[in-house]
Amino acid sequence: MDLFERTKSFTIAKEAMAAGFYPYFLPFTDSEGSVATFNGRKVIMLGSNNYLGLTTHPKVRAAAKDAIDRYGTSCTGSRFLNGTLELHLELERRLANFVGKEAALVFPTGYQTNLGAVSALLHRGDYAVLDKRAHACVVDGVMMSEAELKRFNHNDVKSLESVLAKIPDSAGKLVVIDGVYSMDGDVAPLPEIIEICRRYEARLLIDDAHGIGIMGAGRGTAAHFGLTNQADLIMGTFSKSFASVGGFLAGSADIIHYIQHHARSLIFSAALPAANTATVLAALDIIENEPEHVQRLWDNTEYMRAGLKRLGYNTGTSTTPIIPLIIGDDVRMALAWRALVDNGVYTNPVVPPGVPQSLLRTSYIATHTFEQLEKALQVLEVVGENMDLIPSKAEREAAMEVSAAN
Repeated sequence: MDLFERTKSFTIAKEAMAAGFYPYFLPFTDSEGSVATFNGRKVIMLGSNNYLGLTTHPKVRAAAKDAIDRYGTSCTGSRFLNGTLELHLELERRLANFVGKEAALVFPTGYQTNLGAVSALLHRGDYAVLDKRAHACVVDGVMMSEAELKRFNHNDVKSLESVLAKIPDSAGKLVVIDGVYSMDGDVAPLPEIIEICRRYEARLLIDDAHGIGIMGAGRGTAAHFGLTNQADLIMGTFSKSFASVGGFLAGSADIIHYIQHHARSLIFSAALPAANTATVLAALDIIENEPEHVQRLWDNTEYMRAGLKRLGYNTGTSTTPIIPLIIGDDVRMALAWRALVDNGVYTNPVVPPGVPQSLLRTSYIATHTFEQLEKALQVLEVVGENMDLIPSKAEREAAMEVSAAN
């Protein structure tokens, strides 16, 4: 068989493109954070992970420009050899202090962070125990390690305990969860998970890509629960709240030292460029010294959560600035996405197996204005009613009257 033969039978994306409903790999002309230009028109951006809106902050932009002037555009080498800058070490010191750990290690991307950490720590004969909605980079890291992969039901502590109870006591065990889940917008029940991990002598890695910058005054999900000292490893990315690209892992000095010398995704990749590193440092300064950005994010989030629930959208179990609109039908979801973007609101369409049910992922930014959010709700109301995604206005009013009467 010709290896490339399978590429000819992959037609679903081309069919969607021809029909005008292909929602992926779409280019934006420019972006101002809360607003972007798509197909020549301005749209309110409800699909970004730029939670604190720092990609356009003057201090962040200036830091990137200054770093390029001093260091150039690339480190042109691996951290292992000639690619480490004092700037990287400064950022690692700052991040370790920020999340409350002894040491931190910076990687070129968030994907490479989990890939490198998991594949370095686990060996054949060990067990990786993952929440079923853990990110693909964690799964890929387990595959590289040749450890045994086990999964437990999403955010289900009884399911986690059931899995751990069946693993030999003598085996190495690493539990990996998200702090905040990227599609559902829900938060891991960290106190219960930590208790179970301790009981079964399993180590815990928190993938806090979407929690850092949002939870615990920006310091992450472990800080939110007051459990930083009991979380073995905390992973974060720079492509969300830190307005850049890259990732980091924080933990005890010995563990970070070991991973630094065994993570293939770090050793065999070029180092994070100085401009990106300086960007993260500037964003970190802002998060630490200007708490109003996090507060504004949560104010916007709760305003939209209340508005979406008032309209009758199914937002699942979300308690964070990631609020899914669960549709449950791929075709209706694609039609809704198209109608929303045609009316000036950009959302992210997601289908199984990435999620259990098709949904429109919305997420909110500290720099969204009240006017932008109100406009988005108006569009969501019109599109939702026209497509029978939500009850009509009359039905909603009748339901409110019944609720008030009770």
